[in-house]
Amino acid sequence: MTNLTTIMANHANPVQMLRNSKIGMYVYPVVAPEFTNWRDEQRAWRDSAVLFDQTHHMDELIVEGPQAEAFLANVGINGFANFNLNRAKHFVPVTPAGHVIGDMIIFRERTDKFILVGRAPTANWVRFQAARGTWNVRLYHDPRSNSRPDGERVLRTHYRFQIQGPDAPAIFEKINGGPVPDIPFFHVDWINIGSKKVQALRHGMAGAPGLEVWGPFADKHYIQSTIQQAARDLGIDLVPVGSRAYSTNTLESGWIPSPLPGIYTGDGMMQEYRDWLGADSYEAMGSIGGSFVSDDISDYYVNPFELGYGFYIGWKKDDFIGKDALLAMKDGPNRHKVTFEWNREDVLAIIGSGLEAGTPYKWIDFPQPNYASSSADMVVQGDKMVGMSMFNGFSYNERCFLSLGVVAPEVQVGDVLTMKWGEPEPTGKTSTEAHKQADIRVRVSATPYAKDARENYADSWRTKGS
Repeated sequence: MTNLTTIMANHANPVQMLRNSKIGMYVYPVVAPEFTNWRDEQRAWRDSAVLFDQTHHMDELIVEGPQAEAFLANVGINGFANFNLNRAKHFVPVTPAGHVIGDMIIFRERTDKFILVGRAPTANWVRFQAARGTWNVRLYHDPRSNSRPDGERVLRTHYRFQIQGPDAPAIFEKINGGPVPDIPFFHVDWINIGSKKVQALRHGMAGAPGLEVWGPFADKHYIQSTIQQAARDLGIDLVPVGSRAYSTNTLESGWIPSPLPGIYTGDGMMQEYRDWLGADSYEAMGSIGGSFVSDDISDYYVNPFELGYGFYIGWKKDDFIGKDALLAMKDGPNRHKVTFEWNREDVLAIIGSGLEAGTPYKWIDFPQPNYASSSADMVVQGDKMVGMSMFNGFSYNERCFLSLGVVAPEVQVGDVLTMKWGEPEPTGKTSTEAHKQADIRVRVSATPYAKDARENYADSWRTKGS
């Protein structure tokens, strides 16, 4: 049986393995790329209302049992002292060395039952910790839908929708049959959708007012049609968002969705984990793209302080994985998260090169030019690397390309730096064409970039950690 360890042994180092992965573009599965066009779909979450279908692109992991809370408190950095019923948290685990593995949203449904929703690396790590330990917990894993189902029927445990935008409150009131509860940010309550009673999380991926609702997958079409009919009855333009626009909403709200899991180094528990992970796992098949190339995979890792998550570390817990390492990192120096605003003229020059003879610059796709599972583009000041751009795309609302990343402590908002765009040498990735590198001037900007997101997320990690 092959595992991540055996896959890594076939390559000079993990960087070489991941930079030459042939998995192709990262796919948001099942949901149509566009329902109208991605420009209007982006515009609608700021101007009217949108319907995000979040059913298919995330893993779901149910953790229940007498020791469920103690187990998750040990695995994640979060404090659990104030984690009451009908609450949600941004759950982040780290390695014993303090490197971020990923993140998920965790919901507490009962005193002994939690649901985690998000990308595969965190789900895999939680499953491993349950498998190697003696915790009295039960886990049920529902992995994300197949990226390329090829016409096969796709089933999930739960549907998951989010409605957000300035017109969203009127839709909620209509489907609820009256005013909805005043749900605080990241709290959960029950609302009506037609004849169904569903759970609703106060949330908003792009910073506008919104609720995320979920329930049994068998109810999906009824819930969706009821929401859409309510909007029609109100004369509201509720715009369904396709997978092209959906993947860009985080650029305005400031969440970095795909840091490289910091699991490719370390002995003891980390070696056990690499032996446990299958050869078909996200960690074994994923890819790194971008201009930053290092033989040391740990140069691509990030810690919670760099991503703005330091303020909710549960220091008062007796112990959790990575606590000693985080204590050593706590006072820095640590990089900090920023938004990079790309220079318009430089972007136009790169796009223009694709219309000319000869080798062009690396193509910038609209609305999102991420061509790997994790992006790592060098950001330099003169000859010195001072940051890394990690997730990028075009915001039609802001009329500019943006990217999210981390910079050295001395870098300030307003500084103009240079991002190296394109890879310095050919790789085996099927998502890269023959190209040459280019320089893009980037202005260091506030995070979240969008004013609406900064105001609506005033009490969350998006602003407290910036």
